[in-house]
Amino acid sequence: QVQLVQSGGGLVQAGGSLRLSCATSGRTFGNYAMGWFRQAPGKEREFVTTLDWSGGSTYYADSVKGRFTISRDNAKNTVYLQMNSLKPEDTAVYYCAVRPLYGSTRSYDYDYWGQGTQVTVSS
Repeated sequence: QVQLVQSGGGLVQAGGSLRLSCATSGRTFGNYAMGWFRQAPGKEREFVTTLDWSGGSTYYADSVKGRFTISRDNAKNTVYLQMNSLKPEDTAVYYCAVRPLYGSTRSYDYDYWGQGTQVTVSS
């Protein structure tokens, strides 16, 4: 079992920044790829970004490329999502997730999920 506990999020004006954190426990963090997804009201969960087990390979959705950055601190068993230049359309519940070794853009490839955290961007 892997437990994921998210923190961060909240309300921010358009153009602002937020950082989400996802702390993991239960198994060797360094063996896992991490992903971030989001779900807006009335919409399906969508891929945001992923980072492989080594931290050397990342992939971003086009909608966040150049604005969001995923990173990991293996010493703290934590993955971060730095969100800059936020837009109202970024408003959603954000979820972190883990899977073995390599990242994926597909939510069903992930084994464990965080509890979700609300991000609201006002115009």
